[in-house]
Amino acid sequence: MKIQSIILIGAAIGAMTLSGYQINKKDKLMNQETVQDKAVATFGAGCFWCVEAVFQRLNGVTKVESGYMGGTTKNPSYKEVCTGLTGHVEVCQITYNPQKISYEELLEVFWKTHDPTTLNRQGNDVGTQYRSVVFYHDNNQKALAEKYKAELNSAGIFNAPIVTAIEPSQTFYKAEDYHQDYFNLNGTQPYCQMVVRPKVEKFEKVFKDKLAKKNQ
Repeated sequence: MKIQSIILIGAAIGAMTLSGYQINKKDKLMNQETVQDKAVATFGAGCFWCVEAVFQRLNGVTKVESGYMGGTTKNPSYKEVCTGLTGHVEVCQITYNPQKISYEELLEVFWKTHDPTTLNRQGNDVGTQYRSVVFYHDNNQKALAEKYKAELNSAGIFNAPIVTAIEPSQTFYKAEDYHQDYFNLNGTQPYCQMVVRPKVEKFEKVFKDKLAKKNQ
């Protein structure tokens, strides 16, 4: 009886362990899928109101946050960044689903929706805070950005050499709340009408096949 009891208890423990392993394995696979569904890209391409409005409209992009990166001051304010003395760049941090849109496609949109040949300037927005930059989050992003930049320069797509910097990502400081979703909430504001809207409309024509359904 004792031997049979030990065998039965052992079998029960084994079943529990196996069951637990299967559940943990399933949870692990689910976590991997969640990670695969999310990736982050960070770009500086002039005023972040323009950059945000463009990338928000892409299919596969789940979140766009405006903020600051690349400087030395901790928790900088918009007023401080605008002085050009903190070293920060106005950037957009983009969360996207790699299964729906690739990093290469994001790079294509990035380089085709601003002028990457003007140093520290986009139109009338002048200063180091408006410089063209790709902040990469891993070596793969770095390699893809460098390759794409080299190909654009070799093909002579632009009338001047690309000055876009390719740098490792640093601490991202989210901008003040009133900067978030700016164009969608302030579309009638003069800057939005004169600068942001024309850029968005041009983007929607060029990248019509990449728009999220709600923007088509």
